[in-house]
Amino acid sequence: MNAENYVTLEFPSRSANEGFARAAAACFAAQLDPTLEEINDIKTAVSEAVTNAIVHAYPDRIGRVVMKLRRRENQVLEIVVRDWGVGIADVEQARTPLFTTGSEERSGMGFTIMESFMDSLKVRSAPGKGTTVTMRRQIARRVSG
Repeated sequence: MNAENYVTLEFPSRSANEGFARAAAACFAAQLDPTLEEINDIKTAVSEAVTNAIVHAYPDRIGRVVMKLRRRENQVLEIVVRDWGVGIADVEQARTPLFTTGSEERSGMGFTIMESFMDSLKVRSAPGKGTTVTMRRQIARRVSG
């Protein structure tokens, strides 16, 4: 699946950058002419992925986060969020609803939310090497009338 257009953003794992990542994803997705609901779904999924990288990948230091946005064939938006943090020992356990390695204010619903708002979610991780989250969402073509 070739990329028709793409952008790569790199930023430090500071909580202030979560809002920037959401806005950047929404602006990039706009070229696919999504509905407001589709934009909100994308922003929510990006927020969860970037927040995971900020909170869990680098719990005691500031690290590097890269977000790649790609427009694929057939109106598919692909979003990849990567970090080089602590990694996830058991990805399946981490994808279980309500499981968290964070503090009690964390809901443990990040991956579940990403999965529910996107068409596909792939998580690759290795302890000590970081995590890559790949999400895809097909944006419906609108018929002009």
